[in-house]
Amino acid sequence: RQNQPSSSSTFNNPYNSLYVKLSNAKNAISKTSVGGAEEGEYTTLGIAQGMSAYNLALFTAIFGDVPYSEAMDINLTMTPKLDSQEELYKEINRFLDEALINLPKGDRFGIANYDLLYNGNVDKWIKFANGLKARYTMRLLHVAADKNAALKAVVDYANKSFTSASEEAAFNVYNAQNLNPLFDFQWSRDGLAASRSLADKFIERNDPRLDRNFTTAKWDQVTGLKAGTPTYNLLAENGKNDQVQYKYLTSTFVFAQTASTQLLSFHEVLFLKAEALQRLGESSSTIEPILKAAVKAAIVNSENSVEAAFVAPTVKEYGGIIEKSADITDAQVEAYFTKSVKPLFQANALKEIVNQKYLAFSGASGESTEMYNDIRRWKALGENFITLKNPNRFPLRLPYGNSETTTNPNVQAAYGNGQYVYSEQVWWAGGN
Repeated sequence: RQNQPSSSSTFNNPYNSLYVKLSNAKNAISKTSVGGAEEGEYTTLGIAQGMSAYNLALFTAIFGDVPYSEAMDINLTMTPKLDSQEELYKEINRFLDEALINLPKGDRFGIANYDLLYNGNVDKWIKFANGLKARYTMRLLHVAADKNAALKAVVDYANKSFTSASEEAAFNVYNAQNLNPLFDFQWSRDGLAASRSLADKFIERNDPRLDRNFTTAKWDQVTGLKAGTPTYNLLAENGKNDQVQYKYLTSTFVFAQTASTQLLSFHEVLFLKAEALQRLGESSSTIEPILKAAVKAAIVNSENSVEAAFVAPTVKEYGGIIEKSADITDAQVEAYFTKSVKPLFQANALKEIVNQKYLAFSGASGESTEMYNDIRRWKALGENFITLKNPNRFPLRLPYGNSETTTNPNVQAAYGNGQYVYSEQVWWAGGN
């Protein structure tokens, strides 16, 4: 796909699937609102509003201005207009504010048996909604009229969000038939290779995840990676690799068949809080334990995915991955933070918070999309703390799907030849 970031066919499937999700949530809101067939199911209404916010934020973050207010209603129009990203974020925040009002009101009959994320646990849904408020408030930092007020709000929302990994929004309904999306893609395509620049970041920090996160094409786990060795040379050089199967190392994560997908993780909430406090000028002594907790939670999440790879039922049918490293221990995490992370944090606190978040979001949990959003957010603030080694042009957004560029003149005009993805920032990253 390295030559296709501007093609309208490349991301057509996720473009369409996001509309399906938004349409489902819209129907649930309609049925549970005043006058609806299921009026009085307030918690269900709050959940639908929360998922509307989540999916709309995902949609506009990667595509920019999109049809929404006139979309999903064929009785209104078949060629909906594009709504501005600024207006869409007002809608996102409205959804979350209303969700926080409705969630604690309860349901008449209960949603537990149908709630695949939290089994009807209202407190966890409320914490999830607050965590999303923290994420999106931070995302809009570049366009905030009062940045200090926005940062204080991020801290406040984070404080109302998850207090442990047991509360995070980890979607886990995966098994031998219902597959983790990263595993599903790799198992069907064998089209992914391990990134050399990511390995370099682990090597630079002597990160304990280094010996857990890479596997050969023959499914042997790799340990002791270092520059200049034959095994290191099997890492894909970013943007310069051959597009060929069964040559490069892969990430162990691509075999994590049953690993959870993180809609919002405990470690993300901690990283948001640490970043906000750093930008507010809080002391290192205040921020350091938050960063430490974030790093520890991230490594635990990484280990969970690695362990899922070793026991993946489909992979084991073909012999499984040969494990050659021991589980990462609490003592190793403690030593890693003390010897590697803390000195870098003391030298440049914000840079290390950002880089640790980058390392944390690599995995089977689906958090790379949020890192893409963060990198664009940081660039908008004039910060280039993450070293990206791919020499090709960096897409500033993704192109609209061809299901709409071929049928909706409004989207067709916005899409043009697709080259705008390299030149037009989204609104919250400095665009118009």
